[in-house]
Amino acid sequence: MRVRAAEARRAAVLGSPIAHSLSPVLHRAAYRELGLDDWSYDRFEVDEEALPGFLEELGGEWAGLSLTMPLKRAVIPLLDGISATAASVEAVNTVVVTDDGRRVGDNTDIPGMVAALREHGIEQVESAAVLGAGATASSALAALARVCTGEVVAYVRSAERAAEMRQWGERLDVAVRTADWADAEQALRAPLVIATTPAGTTDALAAAVPERPATLFDVLYDPWPTALAARWSAYGGAVVGGLDLLVHQAVLQVEQMTGRSPAPLAAMRKAGEHALARR
Repeated sequence: MRVRAAEARRAAVLGSPIAHSLSPVLHRAAYRELGLDDWSYDRFEVDEEALPGFLEELGGEWAGLSLTMPLKRAVIPLLDGISATAASVEAVNTVVVTDDGRRVGDNTDIPGMVAALREHGIEQVESAAVLGAGATASSALAALARVCTGEVVAYVRSAERAAEMRQWGERLDVAVRTADWADAEQALRAPLVIATTPAGTTDALAAAVPERPATLFDVLYDPWPTALAARWSAYGGAVVGGLDLLVHQAVLQVEQMTGRSPAPLAAMRKAGEHALARR
């Protein structure tokens, strides 16, 4: 085992803004369940400019880092290596500090998405729709490469974004067709809809939810439910939420950083739900 439970170790989440992050709640819950009483997990406001200096100051007590925007791509040239999964979307959300001091990047968002879908019974779909075209959308395409057997339609706001999504599709071996955001209501009839847009962006689509919707994966967790998720659920559709994604990707982070497996998913989810209820 790479990590000894008696060692005092540190981990943290970095990003900007970072005050909203639930990662400390989830990771600390995992440490309690695993008996890692000397482990700590904090949050730090770090932007792209401050990131190199922060990494240089990491000492031997550090086990790893979680990264959120805007650091997922900025960190790559600062690392000693990255996994094939992270390389596939050029995005790192997890850094593990090895015993010999190397900093190795991974992306747990992609397998976290797949695990969240499978937990809700989604093993395979014939087609899917993606709302949005940012970094999370590329991770969604990578996840769909594992569960979608047919075409993915990406609804975007610009020709530039459309071109980017088609390029990601080629790179990830996913059949991607792009459509204008003005036609996003059509997305809601897909067997699986993944919403990757910021809060409020899909609210106007709620009124267009069909009477018998299939599955919606909305990556947001605060505020929750979104207007789209609430209407979807009210109409009897299956909903996978951002907390599902957050917990599953955090489980993988905990396992990588601590060397302990399996991480306590149920306890981490309960802690996350409790924290959100208090907001």
